[in-house]
Amino acid sequence: MSVSLAAVLKEVAPQAFYVGGAVRNSLLKRWSSDVDITLPQQDVKTVALALGKKLNAAVFEMDPAFGVWRLVTRREGIQIDVCAWQGKNLKEDLLRRDFTFNALAYPVTQPVCVAVKKENKQTKVLLKGLRRSQIIDFCGGLQAVKGRQIRLTSAKVFKEDPLRMLRAFRCGAELNFSIDVSVLKQIKKDAPLIWQSAGERIQEELTRLFNTPKSYEKLLLMEKSGLLTALFPVLEEQRSCARVYYGAGGVLSHTLAVFKRMEYLLEHLDKAFPKYAKKLKPYIANKALLKMAALLHDIAKPATAKKVGDRLRFFYHEERGARMAKTILEKLHYSRADIRLICAMIGQHLRPSNLASNDVITDRGAYHFFKDLADAALPLLLLCWADYTSYVTDYQLKRIIPRSGERMMSLERAKKTANIGKTLRHMQVLSLLLSKYFDQPKKMKPSRLINGKDVMDTLHLPPGPQIGEILEKVAEAQAEGKVLTREDALAFLAHLSK
Repeated sequence: MSVSLAAVLKEVAPQAFYVGGAVRNSLLKRWSSDVDITLPQQDVKTVALALGKKLNAAVFEMDPAFGVWRLVTRREGIQIDVCAWQGKNLKEDLLRRDFTFNALAYPVTQPVCVAVKKENKQTKVLLKGLRRSQIIDFCGGLQAVKGRQIRLTSAKVFKEDPLRMLRAFRCGAELNFSIDVSVLKQIKKDAPLIWQSAGERIQEELTRLFNTPKSYEKLLLMEKSGLLTALFPVLEEQRSCARVYYGAGGVLSHTLAVFKRMEYLLEHLDKAFPKYAKKLKPYIANKALLKMAALLHDIAKPATAKKVGDRLRFFYHEERGARMAKTILEKLHYSRADIRLICAMIGQHLRPSNLASNDVITDRGAYHFFKDLADAALPLLLLCWADYTSYVTDYQLKRIIPRSGERMMSLERAKKTANIGKTLRHMQVLSLLLSKYFDQPKKMKPSRLINGKDVMDTLHLPPGPQIGEILEKVAEAQAEGKVLTREDALAFLAHLSK
């Protein structure tokens, strides 16, 4: 639908210009979440209040220091930011922006239609009918949009706001733009400045980057430019650790490979787990969180590396890694719930491979896995898939992925087929655990058939911790299929008393 925003702006603020993402996105035929307009400092408050009245919008001053007012229309939910020029005039304002494709302006007096739509309960806008000849461009922004390239407006961009380094990779991934070589060279110089940015701002950029299906290729560029290890110095320690085992990049090369596999899994869930893809979809809604777990899952390997005989071992790296990850995630201001989830995944990521060390995975063992991991169980299985499959090539993965849902091969058979056989067996273990979880819910998540009072009455016991322990034994018996009804449970208690 179309709204009268363009006409109202032309009437109330003829001195204003559409700027930033709305102009860039409209050239790319992409919808934006808001509209930014800029005008002289002295006009901002007057225009914001007048627009609010005309558009029936909520109005508030968002950033007094930079002269930014925000409006949200009550009917359509359109967000409009009214911003003061940063500088003496429009040209200075545009040249102080980060990338050339963001340094474009379009006069509100020129013909344009503001289209509006709802997408996932969010209001999106698109400037239709922009006249390219009327777009104001002082630094080659139109050419950058046409060539789909990220270029800087000046060499001072990152020093003025180091977060822009991360934004370059995030914009590249979201817009499918390449990053100019000169930008990467400047990032290499300025990477040590990144932690001058607030943790929550860094987290927001990483989340947006990791939520794209192109984050792996940008992560590689981040690593080459030095920004990744400036953000996470502990990853730099991985580079020289276990090179004999992982190759030239050490543990870091493995970490990047796991991130790559996680991204593949999240985009191809139907190939990895065709039977359970639909049921797993709710668990991959936060793709960025799963990718962060992949990035940090082995951070403690350098700190725990120890040579035992002719083998390099990493004793308790998962537990120590969870503690290290907690510190990093707190610095980035992740929520407590997100920190708990990621740390549980990292701290327990060896559990499935421990189960796989047996030729048979019992219902009791699977029950304890899902009980102990709780909400982290299924996300952990996805992390393990990415971890295990990182040890085979793309070609090998393509060959074995159709067989991952087959009956679990024996340990002896897996050993005969070297690395690829071990990986396939682990993939089959994950598929087996998923089948137990989704196809045998009464065993993996047994409902309580009796309560503590039943235990105390039947066994003539006083209240205490032992009551919970006995109820847990009943649950284990349910998981093993030995107890199906309340009568079975009471009979099981009677048997315990003998």
